Amino acid sequence: MSFPLAFLSLLVELGLGYPDRLVRKIGHPVIWIGQLISFLDKSLNHATDTDAMRRIWGVAALVVIVAVPAATAFAIERLFGLLPFGILLTAIAASSLVAQRSLGIHVRAVADALDSGGLAAGRKAVSQIVGRDPERLDEAGVSRAAIESLAENFSDGITAPAFWLAVLGFAGGAAYKAANTADSMIGHRTKRHEAFGWAAARFDDLINLPASRLTALAIVLAAFAVPGADPKAAWHAVWRDAKQHRSPNAGWPEAAMAGALGLALAGPRSYGGVMVDDTFMGAGGRREANASDIRAALRLYWTADAILVGTIGLVGLAMWF
Repeated sequence: MSFPLAFLSLLVELGLGYPDRLVRKIGHPVIWIGQLISFLDKSLNHATDTDAMRRIWGVAALVVIVAVPAATAFAIERLFGLLPFGILLTAIAASSLVAQRSLGIHVRAVADALDSGGLAAGRKAVSQIVGRDPERLDEAGVSRAAIESLAENFSDGITAPAFWLAVLGFAGGAAYKAANTADSMIGHRTKRHEAFGWAAARFDDLINLPASRLTALAIVLAAFAVPGADPKAAWHAVWRDAKQHRSPNAGWPEAAMAGALGLALAGPRSYGGVMVDDTFMGAGGRREANASDIRAALRLYWTADAILVGTIGLVGLAMWF
């Protein structure tokens, strides 16, 4: 167990983030992992192969995608462990796996854009964080998209990597990040990736199960502390709606967020001109969201994040002593 490492990594990322200057100089772990995924996709995913063969190659690719970052992180953690303050050095490296600051910044930018530049600016800002068609979104659609992205990425981008850092150390966090990046790149039900990305999509569903439930719980608890939020409605929405979502994981934090804010999130939406039919999270809530609702969701997010960080810190402190 590496709860102290997870706690320190979260604190480092909260304080420093991942500097843009560093991205320009050396890139980011997600960029490096993405380059590996792209190489394997081009090398192993052939349209002339049968679906069965493409699934086999997809499994092989996933093993490489997960093993390379995990082995690298394991070696780094062992190396830093030989140095004074090695856990802090490892935490600085592992902080690149979580995204508390950047998530808050990008979602707040949507609210700011709507307030200062109207719908056109809001559509442009939300297009940076969601894959749906922004030109089809009205102000309420832009606001709901931002809130849904906040809820889902809270789980995928913060709770999940922190969980696997805590359970399996730097190697576990790196392995999670690699698998999650693989799902975002090749885990789609398209002609090219339906078979090749099958393993990546299924594995991502599996490794996100704990975090999605923990994130929903953190949001429900945060609703007790955030003025205007409804913890009881959040709890009921999770148990009523989460399992109806087309994703086995995204529905949990989205339902909690929807219930807490009195909104109806998810539902039918358009990706690349294709309508995706999905169940509403927070059924019975209002659909007319706006920038104020985005800001309310951010207050809930930061409170839930504090609960998450504090809990990991307390467990880490207990383990340290």
